[in-house]
Amino acid sequence: MAEETTPNQAEPNQSEGQAPTNTEAKATDIPTANAPEPAIDKPEAVSEAPEADTAPKKPAAKRPPKAASDGEDGAKPAAKAKKEKPPALEDKPFTDFIQQDYLPALKAGLAKQDIPDAELTFAKRKINVIGFAQAPECWQVVGQWNSGGKQTRAFSIYFFDEKINGQKGFSYSESGGKASTMESFRIDERKVDLGLLVFWTLQRLNAQKWLVRN
Repeated sequence: MAEETTPNQAEPNQSEGQAPTNTEAKATDIPTANAPEPAIDKPEAVSEAPEADTAPKKPAAKRPPKAASDGEDGAKPAAKAKKEKPPALEDKPFTDFIQQDYLPALKAGLAKQDIPDAELTFAKRKINVIGFAQAPECWQVVGQWNSGGKQTRAFSIYFFDEKINGQKGFSYSESGGKASTMESFRIDERKVDLGLLVFWTLQRLNAQKWLVRN
């Protein structure tokens, strides 16, 4: 005898409003409210603003203050003109140089050699030496002094070209006698100045054994 089934034993409990079905649920393309959203690869976020400069900024260099200008238009003042050098002694006219510079310097040089009483003259006169029959004239520096007793010593320097860099000659005499044979005096020197001219004169007199220190 078949057992009677009760309503509670007929089917398992089902949720209310859900109809029983004899078939298995099949997959469908129709989206449902409970289905998860498909994963979508999102592009990286692009910022429209430029990247911030993270490096520390150097402070702007300060400009030096603008120097005040003497001129109203801002132009620089004109540079001061350089002082012109005074002309050299040797650039003087020949006669001025001999009288104003050479004779005083030579007298001072002789005084240092214990000849303080030397007489120096500068004049244009005839050449009184052996070898000049016609005795031409030229500018001469003549020096003389007493070396003791009645003995006198004299010398002459001849400037044939009337300039210190030109042809020059030298002669000497003792006790009023006739001058010696003419000899050249520093004719190969290209440049002559006051110091050299005095030095050469004293050197020539020293070679003659006329300086007291000899």
